[in-house]
Amino acid sequence: MLLFSSKKELIGHLATLKNDATSVGLVPTMGALHKGHLSLVRKAISENEVVVVSIFVNPTQFDNKDDLKKYPVTLDSDLEYLKSISEELIIFAPEVTELYSNNISSKDYKFDGLDTTMEGKFRANHFLGVATVVEKLFLIVKPHKAYFGEKDFQQLLIIKKLVEKTKMPIEIIGCPIVREPNGLAMSSRNERLPKELRDKAAVIYETLLSAKHLFGMKSADKVMNWVKNKFDKQSEFDLEYINIAEQETLKPVKRKQQKTKYRAFIAVYANGVRLIDNLALN
Repeated sequence: MLLFSSKKELIGHLATLKNDATSVGLVPTMGALHKGHLSLVRKAISENEVVVVSIFVNPTQFDNKDDLKKYPVTLDSDLEYLKSISEELIIFAPEVTELYSNNISSKDYKFDGLDTTMEGKFRANHFLGVATVVEKLFLIVKPHKAYFGEKDFQQLLIIKKLVEKTKMPIEIIGCPIVREPNGLAMSSRNERLPKELRDKAAVIYETLLSAKHLFGMKSADKVMNWVKNKFDKQSEFDLEYINIAEQETLKPVKRKQQKTKYRAFIAVYANGVRLIDNLALN
């Protein structure tokens, strides 16, 4: 397993491996790896001859400086975790200045409204930061395929839109959410929860499952109101938002259409830790 912190050295090494028949896969991460990340890596390994995993805590996507400071940095254990899967992986773990030089700022993008709701509404400029660093990684690695988890479903759509807008020849592959035994979507943030609260956080997924059942009988507004009422009774959890939207456009549901796919999105605070999840409804 090779570790690079220099983009110039990584580019040089990849040039020695690539030919017209070589497929390169990229798995961008912010470290603090868990089984959800590993599922992306395994998928990439199964579909490509060369796999690059990036580990980089991107400062431009954090609207809350305290959240950035608290984000776990566990490079040594991450490397051991990845090595247990494959010793053929290429790891790119740059410093902030390696990617941003002295200009730690986001580019401006237009995502046709995908970025103005949910995460985009509650986290100022979050997706501009995500797109900025992902575009940088794409230009360095030049992958044929890149892998992202569906837990961040809105982000997945925005990365697809980024590729469409920039005309990069990259296939963006969304991978299913990996869950803990109690249903909680796996996230690096889960480690910040006390065990008792982590167990109780099963209520998030349970609520989404109930919302899916109700969506077959009631309007989107009635389902969202039911979710809000449920969390009003949960003293240990604060609901930030519940949205039911068209899966491909994230537009709010006005009236259900038979051939349109819908998805429920939720963000909840538990002891100051922000947890997100989503579920296909039909």
